[in-house]
Amino acid sequence: MSTSNAWIATRKGLFELRRSGNQWDVANISFLAEPVSMVLPPDASGHMLAALNLGHFGVKIHASKDFGKTWTEVATPTFPAQPEGAEGPAWKLVNVWSLERDARGTIWCGTNPGGLFKSTDGGASWQLNENLWYRKERTGWFGGGYETPGIHSICPHPTNPDELLLGISCGGAWRTTDGGATWELRAKGMRADFMPPEQAGEENTQDPHLIVRCPAQPDQLWTQHHCGIWRSTDNGASWFECKGADFTTFGFAVAVHPKDGNTAWFAPAVKDEKRVPVNGALCVTRTRDGGKTFQQLRAGLPQQHAYDLIYRHCLAVDASGEQLLMGSTTGSLWSSGDAGDHWQLVNANLPPIYALKF
Repeated sequence: MSTSNAWIATRKGLFELRRSGNQWDVANISFLAEPVSMVLPPDASGHMLAALNLGHFGVKIHASKDFGKTWTEVATPTFPAQPEGAEGPAWKLVNVWSLERDARGTIWCGTNPGGLFKSTDGGASWQLNENLWYRKERTGWFGGGYETPGIHSICPHPTNPDELLLGISCGGAWRTTDGGATWELRAKGMRADFMPPEQAGEENTQDPHLIVRCPAQPDQLWTQHHCGIWRSTDNGASWFECKGADFTTFGFAVAVHPKDGNTAWFAPAVKDEKRVPVNGALCVTRTRDGGKTFQQLRAGLPQQHAYDLIYRHCLAVDASGEQLLMGSTTGSLWSSGDAGDHWQLVNANLPPIYALKF
């Protein structure tokens, strides 16, 4: 009998799920009734992080050394003092939007308003990547999902710990190959229809909702963009739009198969002001040929009066490429054990789901 674990960051706490066979059950709850914006799953030693957004009390980060059984508050990323008259939003932490661990074990944290921090001591201290923060292009970024721009995607390279690719709303994609000493824009080919036509192709104003990298084929990248689905086969040097879908290509979430870069999953929705499933019927789309064609996967998902939005960090695939989890803004959680062909409801009564991780 196979077992695995997943962590669900919600508006009312962090839920650990444990699977036995085809059944998922809640095994542990941390930070009950507190909003958890992001979770970093445990490494082999059991070390993991949870980011909380406590409103009036600010952003807090907690660390666990025992796979989430007990937690201790650690340091919070802090911006330097803002010079008088500095352009852009206030240099004040609004939210932790992404947490990732690279091949060296360094932890990277993406925030609103567009800061990238790193920790080499498990979250005990954080250092702002000033080389990105002080680039002149940053003042051209603007909010997408929040009033301030934010770094929601951190894609470490699986074999080169000095290489990262970031996704920013709205600031395009950026890559470093020297541990953050230098950065280059990496959004050529994306198109922002919300900009004036002559500016639609500008790399620094793109709105990738999420960027993911195939671990086994790291040059293969996917993005669910505000204006469609794009794919890169050259590590972000160029992106091409996937127009093979006969269904909407708007959405927030994307997951890529860990071994096959041609296979990816999406959670489509009605664009812009509405942001609900098309015709009130929840659907996952999947491509297995690099975006040439897409399948609509509906078995087990609600097909009437469903108004669940799937946030960008709420569709995940495990290391096998067969197990999927998907959580919604209405607190519903579904699982699939056959790569999305069939879904089953795990729980319909969770708090609104912000992120989930295997």
